[in-house]
Amino acid sequence: MPLIEETVLPGDPLLTLPVVIIGNGPSGICLSYLLSGYRPYLSPEAVHPNPVLHAKLEAARHLSIVDQDLEFLAEGLEGRSPNPVAVLFDTLLHPDADFGYGYPPVLHWKLEQHHYIPHMVLGKGPPGGAWHSMEGSMLTISLGDWMELPGLAFKEWTANKRRNMKSDRVMPEEIACYYKHYVKVMGLQKNFRDNVYITSVARLYRGTDDEDESQLNENISTQRLQMELEEGQKSLIKRNWEVRGYQRAADGSHVPFCLFAENVALATGTFDSPGRLQVEGEDFPFVLHSMSDFGAAISKGKLRGKADPVLIVGAGLTAADAVLCAYNNNLPVLHVFRRRVTDTSLIFKQLPKTLYPEYHKVYHMMCTQSHSVDSSLRSAYTSFPEHHVLSFKPEMKCVLQSASGLKKILKFSVALVLIGSHPNLFFLKDQGQGIGHHTNQPITCKGNPIEIDPYTYECTKEANLFALGPLVGDNFVRFLKGGALGITRCLAIRQKKKHELMESRDGGGDGVP
Repeated sequence: MPLIEETVLPGDPLLTLPVVIIGNGPSGICLSYLLSGYRPYLSPEAVHPNPVLHAKLEAARHLSIVDQDLEFLAEGLEGRSPNPVAVLFDTLLHPDADFGYGYPPVLHWKLEQHHYIPHMVLGKGPPGGAWHSMEGSMLTISLGDWMELPGLAFKEWTANKRRNMKSDRVMPEEIACYYKHYVKVMGLQKNFRDNVYITSVARLYRGTDDEDESQLNENISTQRLQMELEEGQKSLIKRNWEVRGYQRAADGSHVPFCLFAENVALATGTFDSPGRLQVEGEDFPFVLHSMSDFGAAISKGKLRGKADPVLIVGAGLTAADAVLCAYNNNLPVLHVFRRRVTDTSLIFKQLPKTLYPEYHKVYHMMCTQSHSVDSSLRSAYTSFPEHHVLSFKPEMKCVLQSASGLKKILKFSVALVLIGSHPNLFFLKDQGQGIGHHTNQPITCKGNPIEIDPYTYECTKEANLFALGPLVGDNFVRFLKGGALGITRCLAIRQKKKHELMESRDGGGDGVP
């Protein structure tokens, strides 16, 4: 479906959307679901295992969760997200999941179309985002149920699609198909635009000085809404966002577009820019930075018959996936990572062995097959704990340095650097560095997420700009849904106040008491 052509005029109110969502992965899909009018209510016979929370829910049973005080409901709850609304929504959808219980959700969903807030979801590919480009041979880290979105149980969807089910974990390919189907079955397609690339998101008043900008951004109070209504369309345009980019057509051509939005929600995830070592020689073509590139090299037979091992850098789950991929293709591995194998922050120590046997197999090799045990480097796997890369050489050699300062030179067939990934917010002013917890530093999901109000998910440093998912530290699908809840409640409240003020103004002008 084509976007609006670039020849639009900024002053045309018909072309200003209440919300533009950038990113069509699970974060963007879930936000679209709630903005489309779907509302969660306490199920008639549901009893939440947390008695305090259940009492709060019972007292407001007639209200949807969107219409309740989220701060009040979230008070006292604990979970594996830094954001309280994410913990709240997760415990409503998966009660006591972290304790191993399989309690059903305590919510049921109703479509209330009068709550629909017009919006558009922009994504580079089909709905599902990065899940469509993940390595298809690996299992997801989360259980299938934890990957589902509200209103469509993953197990029900997969009931007639999967065979020989060995565990509750699933392939990324299945998750991608589920998300794509979810958009269709929930009737959200009209809000989605695929093959869209954003080049700029900026305020229409970006030509004003910084002092004026910060003053305009300060309040989103009822008083400001009243002033905007009194001042008319001009002030409304000033606070809007201009979203520019292009849509790739079927013939490969680029069709430019320009949209205007009162609010922008960032749901881009963190898979855009692979982490880099920033060392000499990292740009050589034999130094790869993604599992997809590694998989392509294997499938094309580029590593077949190579005598030298694969060099893998990193100690996370993606690096472990690469080790398993190489191992399963009979490729010897040199595994380099900075941490000690006893480091308690290693992800492997947080995963139950029964659910993640393949990752614990990698961790066992990391611990028991280090270079200090087998200095010949002729085994199928050799680890180099507490080492970092100094440089890559053109003759396919790597210079390592140990924690004690000892240097080593290793010969390899291909190097794979898998040290995490970062969001690419190039389309924002200063690439979004001004909206993180640490100003003037790149946004990262762990070290420097976007700073938000914990209950509305609005950026604390930029009014009418929202963020959810990995951008605010929620890396698991089960927690990013809380961001959609917080944003929807915030926008619903503002929309209601705006309508009340407009009715009050119109009523006063007509002499209606």
